[in-house]
Amino acid sequence: MRDFNAVIAAVLAMNGAQAWANMMPPPPPAVKVDMYSIDAKGMGPKLGHITITETLVGLMFTPDLKGLPPGERGFHVHEVGNCAPGLKDGAMTAGWSAGAHYDPAKTGKHVGPHKEGGHKGDLEVLKVGADGTAKTVAMSKSLKLNDVAGRALMIHAGGDNYSDQPEPLGGGGGRIACGVVPAL
Repeated sequence: MRDFNAVIAAVLAMNGAQAWANMMPPPPPAVKVDMYSIDAKGMGPKLGHITITETLVGLMFTPDLKGLPPGERGFHVHEVGNCAPGLKDGAMTAGWSAGAHYDPAKTGKHVGPHKEGGHKGDLEVLKVGADGTAKTVAMSKSLKLNDVAGRALMIHAGGDNYSDQPEPLGGGGGRIACGVVPAL
């Protein structure tokens, strides 16, 4: 009889756990973007990935990268999902095929990720440690996964002051790493 009671208790516990699991909300939608070093010749080694998760307050960009230069780096969503070099002023330029920062409203303004009235491609700067790794989360309250699907994530050589002064587009400079956000 004791064995029978143990079996009944185990079955009830499993059914309760299954019922509890069925009541839990599904995990938030997320995609993983493989990131590669880039230069005027094309794509180089894989640097890691960035997981983009849709949350109630916008997109969360969680990097797991290594091999980057230390410091703050400009970090943006670009219009085109293409990391290939392209022709700029007669010279092949790293990541130029990705086009400009994502700006669906055609504002032409670079004001940063937390101000209204600018393009949506601005993200918080990517913080790279002295060891070349980036793991600090960046948020964007103005984007959803559908906005970034099929577009490029770009990391720039310099930081970003979220202004067009004294340098255009925040002074981020050249493009050093890129990945294409998968289609949903």
